[in-house]
Amino acid sequence: MKAVVMTAPGNPQVLQLQEVPNPAVPVGSTELLVRLVAAGINPIDTKLRKRGTFYPEQMPAILGCDGAGIVEAVGAGVQRFRVGDAVYFCNGGLGGHQGNYAEYTVVDERFAAHKPESLSFAEAAGAPLVLITAWEALYERGRLEPGEKVLIHAGAGGVGHVAIQLAKLKGATVATTVSSEEKARFVRQLGADHVINYKQTDFAQAALDWTNGEGVDLAFDTVGGETFHKTFPAVRIYGDIVTILEPDANTVWKVARNRNLRIGLEIMLTPMLLNLVEVQQHQAEILAECADWIDQGKLRIVVSHKFGLEDAAKAHQLLESGSIAGKIVLLLSDE
Repeated sequence: MKAVVMTAPGNPQVLQLQEVPNPAVPVGSTELLVRLVAAGINPIDTKLRKRGTFYPEQMPAILGCDGAGIVEAVGAGVQRFRVGDAVYFCNGGLGGHQGNYAEYTVVDERFAAHKPESLSFAEAAGAPLVLITAWEALYERGRLEPGEKVLIHAGAGGVGHVAIQLAKLKGATVATTVSSEEKARFVRQLGADHVINYKQTDFAQAALDWTNGEGVDLAFDTVGGETFHKTFPAVRIYGDIVTILEPDANTVWKVARNRNLRIGLEIMLTPMLLNLVEVQQHQAEILAECADWIDQGKLRIVVSHKFGLEDAAKAHQLLESGSIAGKIVLLLSDE
């Protein structure tokens, strides 16, 4: 099969299109052989490409956590899927188990979900990691409740554009930060109630003004760096802030401590890295529930750019530019 192989850590040019052996489904297993139609590209892919994977002794590697495709073969222990089923999942791509920048992959049925019928394969491939991240951050780490006010950073981004919709589905009121009028229009279409251009306005003060000086119930940081600690004063006393980035060593915690904030850390890849099977199954259940919402027209995935498998390096370059809204995917075959 054709696959994009990471030959060494470095710039996007270390991603090379090569012929590699097809994966096989072990007899008696609960695994699915999937012909991939599309693969999602996420910031974790570019980070691993630059610094090296979690398994440096297993090189070269095939990146890509997100995939969508058609089941071609099943192990004897498979119960929930049949040959011909369309599936989507977040599995592999961290340097150990093969990722999804390839024509075929193998995924345990416990970690896959049926693809939403209303989504194209490209849209489905852009969905899993961001859906699970936003769900866990808002619903599980942040304990979001109906009627609460939430501030979501970078609302036009991959995680952000899903987080706005999930917050609205929970019955929350949403403020979000953007960098341009074009992105402001985009997030309003997703349901954002209050849009803050952080390049023109102090977002923390804007959030305080929006909440009559009290602060939001929950802030969701998808940016990191100084954005994390600059958000502290925008959160109400005894409120929550969840971040998907590691807090900077120079983070000033005084405001968070004085406001009795509850700090939540979210990395949806932890269950895959630590082989936490039950949690991975729970994440697949999240995808199944989101699929229902998607097919009911309550939730959508926006793909802004599609690339062929041979253009994976260009896709990485675009993602690292930081200028896009929505998701980038690799399209491996016609949908």
